[in-house]
Amino acid sequence: MLYEMAERGPYRLKARAERQAQTRLRITEATVELHATVGPARTTVTAVAERAGVDRLTVYRHFPTQRDLFTACSAHAQGLHPPPDLTVWASVAVPDRRLELALRELYAFYAANEGLLANVLRDSETMPLVRELSAPRRAYLEDARSLLARGWNVRGRRRALLLAAIGHALEFATWRSLARLRGLTAGEAAQLMAAATRCALSVGG
Repeated sequence: MLYEMAERGPYRLKARAERQAQTRLRITEATVELHATVGPARTTVTAVAERAGVDRLTVYRHFPTQRDLFTACSAHAQGLHPPPDLTVWASVAVPDRRLELALRELYAFYAANEGLLANVLRDSETMPLVRELSAPRRAYLEDARSLLARGWNVRGRRRALLLAAIGHALEFATWRSLARLRGLTAGEAAQLMAAATRCALSVGG
């Protein structure tokens, strides 16, 4: 009898931990969904609780602060939908081909995550926490710009123009303007911005 009770103890602890992990995941997923539909600024604990099928106290128990909840949300979204791998781009030696490949992949990523990205970018203007949690995205784009600027053999003002053109091409707003306002496909938008970058090198020349 005592042996059976001792056996059941760890099992119950494990089952409880699994239930807690599942509840935490439901809350995190609900938050990601709300960020993608209404945005971080309009995401309330009540809405998260309703979507996750729990009460407000349960949300607070797992995520005592907004920072805790939004950090988990950001990490979960990143894990589900990571941006394109920079090492793949780095393997392409020819600069303009590398740029077009990068833009095709990045624009496809933007299309697949448009709602979430648009809402996060909008709310980062008014929410310091969202702006802070968006810092890795900005760092990623800076790393991408540096990578894509390699091998063009330009200096001085021409290099500044190159960096400006690539930086502009990488922006979510650039893709959204071309895709949503002008109706271009990801491939067409990538080709256009790659060509614009090449043309930028002749500005002022």
